[in-house]
Amino acid sequence: MSTLDVARYGSCTLDQDGCTTCGNVAVPVRVVSALGSEALVEDRLGQQAKVAADLIPNLRAGDALLVHMGVAIHKLSTLRAGGQDPEES
Repeated sequence: MSTLDVARYGSCTLDQDGCTTCGNVAVPVRVVSALGSEALVEDRLGQQAKVAADLIPNLRAGDALLVHMGVAIHKLSTLRAGGQDPEES
């Protein structure tokens, strides 16, 4: 099974995700570990942070998420064999 390339979802990182007041920016990350309502995530540059994961059930290491203001807001789908995103078909 192919893994999702989080880089295609934007260039923001955990330490530079734009203006929180006027920006509508989410950072693509990969879950390193999940425990309860928190997850340790890593962005495309390898920076790690703990985020609130209350809104996303059943997180596992390797899942790809979008994070905004320290909160996981969306779980990205995994790619099908051949690189096709099931959300785009």
